[in-house]
Amino acid sequence: MPKNNTIANKIILSGVTVLTLVLTGCVGNTSMFRGDPSHTALYSDSGPTSLDSLEWKYTVPDKSYSSPLAANGLIYLGSNDKHLYAIDQKTGQLKWSFETGGNIEATPAAANGLVFIGSWDKTMYAVSNESQAVIWKQKTEGAISSSPIVADGILYFASEDGHLYATEADTGHRLWSYNAGAAIYSSPAVSRGFIFFGTLNGEMIAVNSSTGQEYWRFKANGKIHSSPAANDNYVYFGSDDKRVYAVNIHTGQQSWMKKTAGPVLSSPALFDDKVYIGSKDGYVYAYNANDGVREWEYKTDAGVFAPVTIASDTVYVGSTDQNLYALDAEEGRLRWKYKVDDKIYSAAVVSDNHLYFNSVNGSLFAVK
Repeated sequence: MPKNNTIANKIILSGVTVLTLVLTGCVGNTSMFRGDPSHTALYSDSGPTSLDSLEWKYTVPDKSYSSPLAANGLIYLGSNDKHLYAIDQKTGQLKWSFETGGNIEATPAAANGLVFIGSWDKTMYAVSNESQAVIWKQKTEGAISSSPIVADGILYFASEDGHLYATEADTGHRLWSYNAGAAIYSSPAVSRGFIFFGTLNGEMIAVNSSTGQEYWRFKANGKIHSSPAANDNYVYFGSDDKRVYAVNIHTGQQSWMKKTAGPVLSSPALFDDKVYIGSKDGYVYAYNANDGVREWEYKTDAGVFAPVTIASDTVYVGSTDQNLYALDAEEGRLRWKYKVDDKIYSAAVVSDNHLYFNSVNGSLFAVK
């Protein structure tokens, strides 16, 4: 059961280093992990419903657990060689790279000409897409594995130091920080004025997006690596306890729960009153978003840790069996699959009628 308002909120208005604030003339779309602040992972661009061809492939020098990001005509991908790579979306050619002091496993975000990069060097960077200059950076006390989001001009990001941070995206001015009391790998989602994220203590937490004040905590029976998805009524997520949860965003009370045969580290997608999510048991599941009734399941040949992506009535999800699957969203039928060179832990992204996804080996694929 959740604990309502039982742990004091800590707000810290410090810790930002501003190097330069020259932002005039910055333009560009906002783009982030899971496609939008509420993490529906539903893309308006058309994705391939039948596989035609591989458009290009680019391989970074080391392993990659980051998901790709499409923005500014580029595909951004983080690598364990400590670099973020910016690759031309149409040609697959490298345009630029940015080096940090640690692995980049979080997916970057982009807004107003800036790219926001979380690193294992315990730093969040805001980098100019045009010049690659560091506009501002913030230090935390832990590695950053959680992917940042941008909503209403505010950058929200979490650290393994157990804090969730809110910062003005353009200036780097820290607005508040919230101490969750446990490491955070789950990436935050925003809906109806609240931010939702999970911790390695197995708690899903809701805080006010403006003030950082805690609203409620819900306790699962295992760690939460899964990044939540939220709509107007519920927040959905998986847990290492092998369960998928739907929690009422207003009360913090469980609405429904479904058990799988393996830990659920995958992040859900929301579409057409359904919740789509993978499990280490090798299945991709579709549940009714309101009551949790299982609509369908699809079995891959190994565990599914990757987040789910939706476009063109199609579910796109990678498996550790080294295949990227495209499934009919209504019935779960296989539309196509694409074999790659290693396991897939990251989420696919849809842009410009293409699907972009990467393997752990560091290979980035553009298919149409």
